[in-house]
Formats: sequence, structure tokens, C-alpha cells
Amino acid sequence: MEPRGLGRLAGKSAVIVGAGQTPGETLGNGRATALLFAREGARVLCVDRVGERAEETAAMIAEAGGEASALQADVSKASGAAEIIAGAVARLGRVDVLVNNVGIGGSDGPAHRLEEAAFDRIMTVNLKGMWLVTKAALAVMREQKAGAIVNISSLAARAGGIQLAYELSKAGVNRLTAHVAISQARYGIRCNAVQPGLMDTPMAVAGIAGASGRSQAEVRAERDARVPLGGKMGTGWDTAHATLFLASDDAGFITGAVLPVDGGMGVRIG
Repeated sequence: MEPRGLGRLAGKSAVIVGAGQTPGETLGNGRATALLFAREGARVLCVDRVGERAEETAAMIAEAGGEASALQADVSKASGAAEIIAGAVARLGRVDVLVNNVGIGGSDGPAHRLEEAAFDRIMTVNLKGMWLVTKAALAVMREQKAGAIVNISSLAARAGGIQLAYELSKAGVNRLTAHVAISQARYGIRCNAVQPGLMDTPMAVAGIAGASGRSQAEVRAERDARVPLGGKMGTGWDTAHATLFLASDDAGFITGAVLPVDGGMGVRIG
């Protein structure tokens, strides 16, 4: 069910990196977050490595009466990160909120099989890219003496065993979150992370189905059965609501937190 806005981000500008999504039957975390932020009154810059996907999200926001624009950028390069923040300042005037929703997999594997090229690619995008965009944003936020950063992590940061690079990258995201939170607190900047578990998103379900040769229905049923809370995966809206809370003034005294959004899977693991 799509939420209705309450104006929790009214007057704020938000940059959402990874606001597009891979094609699929459901809604991705980044697109859901962009839609929700706009519905809550934010002016949104939708960033994605595939420009058409960012433009599609921005068009959906405009159709619903919100304010958004799109930008294509590659976060794996410092120049791409700089372009994102420069574009945000040019279009929005300031950067109140940054959401780092960046994460790739593919060709990953356990330690004895993972190839160096795949390791480097995943770590560069998932961790280095997140740091590069954060670094660029901090220059603006420190001058503003305010800002909220929300990083999208994963339960893979503390569970798994079959995707070494992805697991390490997300564990790094959690540590990056803690580091930024404590090092930037004196400037009024907050940094938190959302840690989703199994989610019914195109990247997860369609991606696994395509890689394994199974149907999406089969993959969805297998993943649903693993979730303690109701035997059903979460959706992009679940990630978006948690991100909204951490980005909003409702979480004004919260920094350095890693918020599980996993239907109890982390509790069962730990």
C-alpha cells in the first residue's frame, strides 16, 4: 500500500543516489524512497548510473504532483560524486538529505571462488562510491552546519557466507556510517544506516531468478519462507519508511545507528 504524505520533509532538498531501479515486477528501494520523500514535501534529485531510470523516477514524482529532477552519474569515480553534489547545489540550493542507495552484486562468491576483478568492482561501487559521494556532500553540509545522511546497508553485513565482496562492502558501509556520525557530529551532521533483510525488489528477486534460471515466483516463495515475521519479505516501501524516519527531524537526536528492517531475520541470526 502506498503511503500518504504528512510533510515530514517539507522545505528540504534531498539527493537520492540509486533512485532508478533494475526492471522488474516490484518497486526498488531507491525509487520507493524518492517517491516517498517527494510525497513528504522534499525537492528530490534522482541520481542513477542509468539516466533513463532516474528520469523515469523523476517523471513519476512529477506526475504525482511532487518536485524532482534527474541526473546520471557514476559514483565509482570522484568526478561523478562531485557532479552529483554540484548538480544538487545548482538545482536545489543546498543538500539537506543524502541517501546513499548504492549496491551491486554479480559474479560474487565465497572466498575460495571469488575472482579479483569482481571483488574490486563490487567494493569500488558499494563502499568506495558511497564514501566518495559522502565526502563531496560533507563539504556542503559542513558549511551549512546541518545535514542528514542515510546509507542503505544490508543484513549481509553480518550474515551470509556465499557473497564475500558484497558482505564485506556492506560491513564497510556500517563502519563508514559510524565514522561519519562521530567525526561530523560537531557540524550538526547526522549519519545513519538502514539495514534491510530479504526484500521483494527487482534487483533481488529478478536478479536471482535470472542468475539461477528459476522463475521469479519460485525465488519469491523461497525467500518469503525464510522471513520470521509473517513469512513474507519486505518491500521497497519498508526500506523507504525507515529511511524517511532517519532523514527527518523525527530522528534529530539519532546518529550512528544501523536500523534493521528485516522481519526479524537478524534476531534469529544473532
